Amino acid sequence: MTTTAVTTTAVTTTAVTTTAVTNEPVHAEAAAATGATGPATAGATGPGSTADLERRIAEDPAAFRVLTGDRPTGPLHLGHYFGSLLNRVRLQNLGVDVIVLIPDYQVITDRDTAERLGEYTDGLLLDYLALGIDPARSTVFCHSAVPALNQLMLPFLSLVSVAELNRNPTVKDEIAHSRQSTVSGLMLTYPVHQAADILACKGNVVPVGRDQAPHLEVTRTIACRFNERYGRVFPEPDIMLSAAPLLLGTDGTKMSKSRANSIPLSATADETARLIKGATTDADRHITYDPDARPNVSSLVLLASLCLDRDPYEVAAEIGGGGAAALKRTVTDAVNGHLAPFRARRAEYAKDLAYVRSVLRAGNERANALAEATLDEVREAMGAFR
Repeated sequence: MTTTAVTTTAVTTTAVTTTAVTNEPVHAEAAAATGATGPATAGATGPGSTADLERRIAEDPAAFRVLTGDRPTGPLHLGHYFGSLLNRVRLQNLGVDVIVLIPDYQVITDRDTAERLGEYTDGLLLDYLALGIDPARSTVFCHSAVPALNQLMLPFLSLVSVAELNRNPTVKDEIAHSRQSTVSGLMLTYPVHQAADILACKGNVVPVGRDQAPHLEVTRTIACRFNERYGRVFPEPDIMLSAAPLLLGTDGTKMSKSRANSIPLSATADETARLIKGATTDADRHITYDPDARPNVSSLVLLASLCLDRDPYEVAAEIGGGGAAALKRTVTDAVNGHLAPFRARRAEYAKDLAYVRSVLRAGNERANALAEATLDEVREAMGAFR
């Protein structure tokens, strides 16, 4: 479904202490995968660990299907890039069936309207293609184009209680940071909606950051309860915990589209320079890499090291007494140099939006076929509801 498979070079950072990246509520962080540094171990190596899951994927990648995605609420940024996007390409290139959902309906989970939806959807498609998502091997589709996803919501809602949804710590956090004055039913039931997205496609691996793991536990619970009540239809998806490095936004808080503190992948070189120039640092002129004591400075050092494929301590030592100005110049040059090939590919794809949108139409067709087949199984298992 694409004319050329674009390869993406993975970034390695051998001495970086990693933490899960969380950039946006809902699907964007269901996408926060094991990161550009390679497989996440999540501190465990036994059965059921992410390391064990990575081993099984390496042995038989065709046995796995990943469901991940990003809400079309704004441009993807460097947090997404190092937190999940490169990992999707890695899994695709291993031979895993990667399905990328653009959950357009979920835009209104924590806001009243879906502004600039078409523009943002096109932007996601351009970013995916430029990064190396190959439609010949991976599938990209929109939630609104697959009605069967929503038809699964009703039986799934019958399998969880209101109390269970209210206890979900991720939902609590998302409600606390919601733009809405009151909590909508969509916000409260979002984990069930996400379960429908995953299970409709029979996804059996979902990459997440630790703070999103409770959402995936709801999916596993729903799959288990459905199978126990009606007969086995669904896999119980494995959770692939993230070990992606934490990148702060330009204001020193988590990088987020909604906080206007991110560095978009689609920004020009000049825009990138302006954003980095305005990033928060501290009063100590000597640059060091110390994430605990100097989080803002260290996040900039880490960003440069990721883009340069170097150790962050070495990058900091080279800047030394150059101060914040030298640090920001280093980061700007590193980011713009690293993203230059991506931006060139993106510009080429942008010249043919008809092709780009055809990729989505083809993905919608495949997703519809998968979801309809699953819905038929559900109807049969439940007693032929039609």
